Amino acid sequence: MLRMVVVLLVLAIVVSLFSGLVSLYRDRDRGSGERTARLLTWRIGLSMLLFVLLLAGFRFGLIPGYTQ
Repeated sequence: MLRMVVVLLVLAIVVSLFSGLVSLYRDRDRGSGERTARLLTWRIGLSMLLFVLLLAGFRFGLIPGYTQ
């Protein structure tokens, strides 16, 4: 279950990143970068969510840790 959520979040991050790239390319003549900034802000938020999810999964034992 956790693996599927992580994969979906990574896919959402990649989609947001490429959407920002397309928006940046299309809006370069108009000088307004509001849409690009909003899309890249979504990417940052999704990345932070993924990081917190992975930390919580490790903390609560859902992701096995490395032992020697």
